[in-house]
Amino acid sequence: MKTNRPVTVRQEQQHERALCTAILALRSVEECRSFFRDLCTPAELQAMADRWAVVRDLERGLPYRDIHDHTGVSVTTIGRVARYLAQGNGGYAIASRRLGGPARG
Repeated sequence: MKTNRPVTVRQEQQHERALCTAILALRSVEECRSFFRDLCTPAELQAMADRWAVVRDLERGLPYRDIHDHTGVSVTTIGRVARYLAQGNGGYAIASRRLGGPARG
């Protein structure tokens, strides 16, 4: 997290909520894609897309090494995604379930 400006926890929460609200206002995959391409660097967007691919592979029960070979994502990152899938805030599970994946979380 950046520390170059004095922002309170409350302000950070407000900013995060405003971002989530903006995402929810988007009405199509193409609008969402355009928004994220404007918001994120190519590397940030690729990292998020890679993590989502890891979620899907973990849900299919693939071993970490196979996921690494399939996605190119480091085993460390795969482990982190697996930990959040199992013990995070439930966001991965909600999105996956709504897209027809396993009903975890």
